[in-house]
Amino acid sequence: MQKKHSRQLIYLLLCIHFICSCKKQEHHHHTNSPKVLLFTKANGFYHESISSGIEMFQSNGTQWGIELFETDKSSAFTEDNLQQYQLIVFLNNTGNLFSDEERLALQSYIRKGGAILGIHAATDAEYDWPWYGQMLGARFKDHPAVQEAICNTILLSHPSVQGMPEQWLHVDEWYNFSSLASDNHTVLTVDENSYIGGSHGAHHPVSWYREFEGGKIFYTAMGHNKESYQEPIFVKHIAGAVEWLIQP
Repeated sequence: MQKKHSRQLIYLLLCIHFICSCKKQEHHHHTNSPKVLLFTKANGFYHESISSGIEMFQSNGTQWGIELFETDKSSAFTEDNLQQYQLIVFLNNTGNLFSDEERLALQSYIRKGGAILGIHAATDAEYDWPWYGQMLGARFKDHPAVQEAICNTILLSHPSVQGMPEQWLHVDEWYNFSSLASDNHTVLTVDENSYIGGSHGAHHPVSWYREFEGGKIFYTAMGHNKESYQEPIFVKHIAGAVEWLIQP
């Protein structure tokens, strides 16, 4: 009888050890996921779609293999804090965002190989800081009314557009830009013949990627409307951009 109880005790201890090991492995996997800082501060026009963008990242973060941290506080931009993140997402930020020290922290982050994803109004911020516009590869200039237009997918091998249709309809606020960088690698354009108010002509970039001072940058002008963040093609586009940005 005593031997039977001993075997049962040993079996119980082995089960507890196995369960604890699995928990440790799950926790280890979680903490090893790339950390993403979702930055939502807006000191100019406030986009109501910011909340929808946050929900998109929260809903898809696990599937995308990331650990998400959201803040609207620029105080998060210190050298020590930023070094833990593999990606910083600028979601519809407007106006002046940073102090001088916070600007230096962002520059240091990029120059150490950091990654930035800018969405829509990210190009409508920090106008008195030239470096910021150079980093994203353009400045917002103006836009017509929100309307449907035809998007053209190019560079089909890039993760941000893999599996997407070559042409598709999307409703958005189609930005016109100033200071477009010549080394942007465009992955999406908008057909100016399909809507009213474009000012770039035959080649109107909407989304692009670039390398800048040691870091990786991806920007899309789409994302004005709440509905975009539930649109499967747009969500797939952002997922592919995140994949490209966090890969070594």
